Amino acid sequence: MSKKILVVEDEPTLARLLTYNLSQEGYETKVVDHGGEGLQAAQQGTYDLIILDIMLPGLNGFEVLQKLRQKGNKTPVIILTARNAEEEVVQGLKSGADDYITKPFGVAELLARVSAVIRRTKSDEGVFMDDNNNDKVIQFGDLRIYPEKYEVNLNGESIPLRPKEFEVLLYLVQRPGVVITRDDLMNIVWGFDYIGGQRTVDVHVSSLRKKLEMNQESVQIDSIRGLGYKLVIHSSKKQ
Repeated sequence: MSKKILVVEDEPTLARLLTYNLSQEGYETKVVDHGGEGLQAAQQGTYDLIILDIMLPGLNGFEVLQKLRQKGNKTPVIILTARNAEEEVVQGLKSGADDYITKPFGVAELLARVSAVIRRTKSDEGVFMDDNNNDKVIQFGDLRIYPEKYEVNLNGESIPLRPKEFEVLLYLVQRPGVVITRDDLMNIVWGFDYIGGQRTVDVHVSSLRKKLEMNQESVQIDSIRGLGYKLVIHSSKKQ
């Protein structure tokens, strides 16, 4: 059965480009060009992925995303943002987006990100609301992250992280098992205009890795030589 994708995009040329290329890959697509209609379609239909533009008439993309997550809709979402709009990317990810694509983008990048998001979210990833205080929780193995409170709990113990370490971990945990480049981490966490080098990313990841490994051995940040990092669970170390 083909995967169903909802495209919420009000620019006709881009909407046609998305529909054509997704259809060529075997995806079934539905396109709406208004934020309110996108929200309604997402709530009434069943989709494997939503591609959501930020700038929309009616409700904007952030509002659509927030309302979906508030209602418990866990359909994976890729947001479309303007190039160099790092605030949009950060806000989108914190609001519950699974990935982002900056415009303009290439077809190969689009299809790769769509495939990756659908693949890693086809089973429940453990995003839920804490019944005790109604906080959003992301669970990955023994790791629990509270995005709205900047808190991390591992094996029942609180892990104190610096703000940038937390943001690095949050970005990685929303893409488990996917290699994230140093450039991606720098652009999202530090911003496109940050003048520091990639060494800053490496230092923060190294510190974060040590804090995770102090409390357990299963959830780890693996280094991929020449590329970047990925968050994984080494089940063989759970003995």
